[in-house]
Amino acid sequence: MNEYRIPELAKKYVEHDMIITHTELPEFPDFRVRLLYTLLSEGKASAEHHELYALVVSLVQMGLDIHDHIDTDTAVLSQMRMRERQLNVLAGDYYSARFYHLLSQAGQVGMVRSLSDAICEINRQKMNLYILMRQQKLTAEEYMAACTELKSGLFAGFGTLLDEAHSLLWPELLADVSRCDAVMDELERVSEPLRFEGSWGYWYVLELGTEEERLKLLQHGREESYIKLLSRKYDLRGQLIRMLKQAVQQLQAAADKLGSDKLVDELTKLGERILRPFAAQAAVYNEMR
Repeated sequence: MNEYRIPELAKKYVEHDMIITHTELPEFPDFRVRLLYTLLSEGKASAEHHELYALVVSLVQMGLDIHDHIDTDTAVLSQMRMRERQLNVLAGDYYSARFYHLLSQAGQVGMVRSLSDAICEINRQKMNLYILMRQQKLTAEEYMAACTELKSGLFAGFGTLLDEAHSLLWPELLADVSRCDAVMDELERVSEPLRFEGSWGYWYVLELGTEEERLKLLQHGREESYIKLLSRKYDLRGQLIRMLKQAVQQLQAAADKLGSDKLVDELTKLGERILRPFAAQAAVYNEMR
């Protein structure tokens, strides 16, 4: 397998001067892209374009992610805030548009159609999730499952390009890595009171907290001291770290079915990369072996 260099290739398209000056770039979807790259590079039918496919899907994902981070506050905004919002919209469109150009240059019209269909389906799923959130009809696990599905949406269709044995395991492998990404997002949010509202921790407390806690959370969902109190009481961070470790273990169990020592080794290293930033916390919770 060739050296993995997708993040470096993506910089050419991502790090536009105006975008990096005026917007906050989303995280590169490295773990899902690494998984896709690894499996595509081993396939008889997909190896030729494995780098191109991994690059374009990373650009589309970043385009979707930057749109998700756009401030939707309906209050009157300053000229600077309005300009930032407009640039975020344009940046997301720019990233998404690049995949058309790259794939058409390579004559991959069918993949353009496949990714376009996936984007439409993701937007439909997002709307359904937002409706449930507004109606307060979500459990914490339903929220996490929805986030996991959204993160896997762009990548799911590539399973048809893999060798038969790998294709059968692709949904399981992708779901495990996507859940890892979803959990890591929530680990960031649980530590940021301004982003706590609507997070996994938020739905967990609404589901399992006392009546008093639920009412106060609905009224003061961004109050820093109260969010920290709830986080400690319900060990939200500890629960998420345990969830992350479980997802990595499931990834490893699925990888063991691939029948390739090379792929097992690559995915073992992927799992280690996922857990590395949280090793200290996991040790505190007695979760590391």
